[in-house]
Amino acid sequence: MCRFNDFRPFLFLRHVPILHHWEAFVTTTNNLSDEEWPRRVLSGIQPTGGIHLGNYFGAVRRWVELQDTGDDLMICIADLHSLTTYQDPQILQQNILELTAYLLASGIDPERSILFLQSSVPRHSELCWILTCMATYARLAHLPQYKEKSATIREVPLGLLLYPVLQAADVLLYRATHVPVGVDQLQHLQVATQLVRTFHHRYGRVFPTPIPLLSDDDSVRLKSLRDPSKKMSKSDPNTKSRIMLSDSDEAIMNKIKRAVTDFTPQITYDPETRPGVSNLVAMHCLSTDKVPEEVVEEVDGIKKLVGECICSVVAPIRERAQQLLARPALLRDVLRVGTARARTRADQTYEDVARLVGVGIPTPSAHILRSASQTSAP
Repeated sequence: MCRFNDFRPFLFLRHVPILHHWEAFVTTTNNLSDEEWPRRVLSGIQPTGGIHLGNYFGAVRRWVELQDTGDDLMICIADLHSLTTYQDPQILQQNILELTAYLLASGIDPERSILFLQSSVPRHSELCWILTCMATYARLAHLPQYKEKSATIREVPLGLLLYPVLQAADVLLYRATHVPVGVDQLQHLQVATQLVRTFHHRYGRVFPTPIPLLSDDDSVRLKSLRDPSKKMSKSDPNTKSRIMLSDSDEAIMNKIKRAVTDFTPQITYDPETRPGVSNLVAMHCLSTDKVPEEVVEEVDGIKKLVGECICSVVAPIRERAQQLLARPALLRDVLRVGTARARTRADQTYEDVARLVGVGIPTPSAHILRSASQTSAP
């Protein structure tokens, strides 16, 4: 049986400065030094059907490591983002609680991190509108994800176009300095940095320019078990294409047995020419903290071994999550407390934004409040 420490350091995490074009862009758009903006990490996940293995290794485990190393971590359950496609209201509420349970079971500590519900902080939508007025249709419509998704929809919802602007609001509302993202989301974060530059030029400096946190290792981007040319995704209609943290050991073993590989018996790690086998090797590496060279030398009967390793990772998370799901009131309390903490930060940022933009009624200073109180006194 494989041994795995959920919370050992995530060795592949790094800043993106190795991408020189991004480093230059950030340098020219933010004159404030890092010391003037306290380091704060923000990330989000949609409540659209649980957490699969790719989510866990690519995002959740990284969040736990950031939390355990003392980062100021905020995790947003992005229910507003999920509304770009129709969501059954009752199922959406169930998904929010299930996602909360699995995040907690994976090691997110609500006392050390802020876990909150996006829609319960109205400032997200308010800041999104202000940023929308600075964004352009040409820029948003040019994004690859929008073009790809809109090409398959007859009547494109406006929310799909504005999705990156709401993402920018999510990040900027909390003055996040760092954002863990996948490569496929990097252009959306670039939209945020451009909006920071535009806002600073028009109104003044109020946001840090967010820096992406990427992974050095391609193995964290797990592929579909049924089509290794695609990434593992919750939106894939074939449920056998992904391993969910809620899957039983039996279901995991069956999915791994049926994973698409090839006809070459020798085990090698070559994502370009042998994507199916390499995907299994990557799962083994992530489950045991080994490198591909170690795995291909020791593997005999790779599917059985990979299945056992994954079960050893998923089983304790699944069992803990099921215990938490039996206490929905506790899960709601966790979200209420986290959301209240998030709302306090959001209000502080939005007050600065509103003052610079010139909207709303400015918050009166303390001496004005005292004066008004004395005047109204009998």
